[in-house]
Amino acid sequence: MATADPAPASPQTLIGSVQRAMRLLEAVASHDDGAPAKQLAREAGLALPTAYHLLRTLAHEGYLRKENGVFVFGEATERLSSSGAQQKRRGMIIDALRHWRDTIGVPIYFAVYRDGEIEIVAVADTPANPAVEEWADFRETGHAHAIGQCLLSQLDEEARVAHLDRYPARSITPYSVRDDRSLLRKLRAVGRMEPIIERQEYALGTACAAFPLTIGSTAATLAISLPTHQAEKLLPAARQLQQEIGKLVGTLAFSISI
Repeated sequence: MATADPAPASPQTLIGSVQRAMRLLEAVASHDDGAPAKQLAREAGLALPTAYHLLRTLAHEGYLRKENGVFVFGEATERLSSSGAQQKRRGMIIDALRHWRDTIGVPIYFAVYRDGEIEIVAVADTPANPAVEEWADFRETGHAHAIGQCLLSQLDEEARVAHLDRYPARSITPYSVRDDRSLLRKLRAVGRMEPIIERQEYALGTACAAFPLTIGSTAATLAISLPTHQAEKLLPAARQLQQEIGKLVGTLAFSISI
């Protein structure tokens, strides 16, 4: 159930010390090389003793630090900034996936292989064209879905074997690859930049296609899914997405740091 937006705060409910601290942070932000306490107090419109007290508190909490007599942003503020930038990048990725979802009319998935794990970064679908339900952990069942197979196909043989040592191939539907040897043989046969097609290996009634992306040294993939009765549309839709992907790679590259 939706909740009502909070009412605007009245002057009586505002905390003055927080307002003054924020003005000091804004003053610090206006100086690339930092500024001394007296200058910051003047720019924030604060008495010097008040400014000193707040600056010491902000430094203690890691939002500022003092270097050579001037105050600059500390690690806590930098983490806030980094988090905001990550959220913005993730929003850019989701917007891009939604664009292709609406253009092609299929669910779109973006995933990477990071720190030895399959990671679904973002998914764009609609109620009319829903994404595949994750009924078995995507990370542990990479052998059985197109996303995982595509990511593993981009690794060297040693990394593939290491992954399968952690997550051995097993049948999760009657159509799944049944053992590590069969999967490795399939991956070796994948052509460069060729889509990988998977039909009902992960979820009955669903067919998926995934193709590799070149984003630095990180294995990445875009994938789509369709009900099996629409499987004839799968490869053309994947090819369409692959042809247009050049417009999106720069945006997706940002996600590697998310």
